[in-house]
Amino acid sequence: MKQGSSVHKVLEEQVHTEVPVDVETKEDRFALRIWNVIQGLRTLQRTGMTREMEVWGVVEGQVVNGIIDQITTTCPDEETEAQMLEEAESAKTGANKGKKRKPLPSDQRTLTDYLTSSQTTSILEQRGSMDGWLGTLHEKPKTLYMVDVKTRQSKSLPPHGSQTRPTHYQLMMYHRLFYTLASNGVPAEKIFERYDVHPDLPFSDAFIAQMSTFDVGFESSMPEDDFVPNSTQDSVSELLAHNTLTSLWSLMITEFSRAVPTTTNTNTQSISPLLTAEYRTPGDGTLLGRRSFTFDAEKLDAYVQDEIRWWRGEREPKGVDIEEAYKCQICEFAAGCSWRNTKVEEGLQKARLRKEKRRKSEI
Repeated sequence: MKQGSSVHKVLEEQVHTEVPVDVETKEDRFALRIWNVIQGLRTLQRTGMTREMEVWGVVEGQVVNGIIDQITTTCPDEETEAQMLEEAESAKTGANKGKKRKPLPSDQRTLTDYLTSSQTTSILEQRGSMDGWLGTLHEKPKTLYMVDVKTRQSKSLPPHGSQTRPTHYQLMMYHRLFYTLASNGVPAEKIFERYDVHPDLPFSDAFIAQMSTFDVGFESSMPEDDFVPNSTQDSVSELLAHNTLTSLWSLMITEFSRAVPTTTNTNTQSISPLLTAEYRTPGDGTLLGRRSFTFDAEKLDAYVQDEIRWWRGEREPKGVDIEEAYKCQICEFAAGCSWRNTKVEEGLQKARLRKEKRRKSEI
């Protein structure tokens, strides 16, 4: 784990510069975490990639927290993405097969027919003022992709199945947390309550003074005409204007709305369902390869609900599947595990039955 952490640290420092900050109160400490999210979102807008993005959410009434290793606007696996989109289009075509589309009135054309007609093209070409509008119409919104970095002692990728399942659920949970946070669907008061912080208590003067001395990335995502170059005074003004956790959280949500593209096109998703696990060596962080898969909401819901039932004591614990029994070797409860003892007894019973069957057949 320590070797893996060092790899994550090196990757993070390729994008962010770490600056030590002393905090005096719990509110200061949590404010620093929110500032880091804001910084990460602004870095994402500026460079197309950010790392170590912290997210919060409420799942089945429980506050859940995680750190996304990487968010990027560059597709990490174009081949798998193309296959995913093709399968989605095939499923959509199959669902619509047999459905008759209602014909348009004779005096009405589709938007595509209108924009591609020679008459419309001629009109648009004659009106230079329309160029910006036409460019905006055809501009493809950026898509965000999530990547999780895993380190492996082995030089090969893990086999599909039990060794990749935890990573799949982890990435799917990150996808849900990020999407919900970006759409302002996380109740801030629930998060503040969980961390036992006062949402309306001002930050300490020492914290603000210390933060204002650093270039912590207060680059605005506003158009250049409205943008005032970053300065210490700008940083102080922004901090003083958001001097409580409630206000700072609101600023974070604003940054989410700027960093996460929005679209009304149902065929375009600003947060891609393509999730990727990137495997690296623990020593020098050499890339071993990638494994990608698609976000599955139903599968995630079923898994979370089952785990929450155990967490709340509503069901008995379950033993691992037989093919995952190797995990028992590192489990500190293996010696007194009732599931393990039951499986051993079942194995002995089956062996006795087979032996008895052979004895009878010989007679």
